[in-house]
Amino acid sequence: MYDTIVFDLGGVLIDWNPRYLYRKIFATEAEVDYFLQHVCTSEWNEQQDGGRPLAHATDLLLQEFPDFEVPIRAFYGRWEEMLGGPIHETVAILETLHDRQQMRLLALTNWSAETFPIAWERYAFLQLFSDILVSGRENLKKPDPRIFHLLFNRFGIDPDKAIFIDDNKYNIRAAEELGMTVVHYQSPTQLHGWLQRKGLL
Repeated sequence: MYDTIVFDLGGVLIDWNPRYLYRKIFATEAEVDYFLQHVCTSEWNEQQDGGRPLAHATDLLLQEFPDFEVPIRAFYGRWEEMLGGPIHETVAILETLHDRQQMRLLALTNWSAETFPIAWERYAFLQLFSDILVSGRENLKKPDPRIFHLLFNRFGIDPDKAIFIDDNKYNIRAAEELGMTVVHYQSPTQLHGWLQRKGLL
């Protein structure tokens, strides 16, 4: 029934969280909360996932929040400190699927084109994928339907025969509306159980 599984990366296979860095920079959790909610926000970071250059994004915030220069520059200057490492149990699932060679394995990730090479060098398991579509390289990001259509066209995917795994409900909804079978990722155990019930593990 299925011939392709498409994985998200951050939050599914890779633990990434800016709090890992900013807990080193600020004295209290309240300060971390304020900075990430009002200065280096998720919405701001997502624009880099959509292709905006890191230097330009940083300059925009420095103009708006000059008093936060050091932590703003740290966002990309110390970006690697936001990486918590692989989510090992999900990586094990990926490895099992790869070893069985029954399904084509692809990844679709919202990720800056400038920081993705760091992850590529650090995490050897990314090479288990036949290919990875990185949003920042395409100037498109999930949940925009256009990036899914790009995925389908570039890799010859029939959405009716493809499974999409992501931890973001908006991305899941977009993929489902385009005909993919979806798994709203909650944990490695939940994903393993779902794949087992489908006879894929």
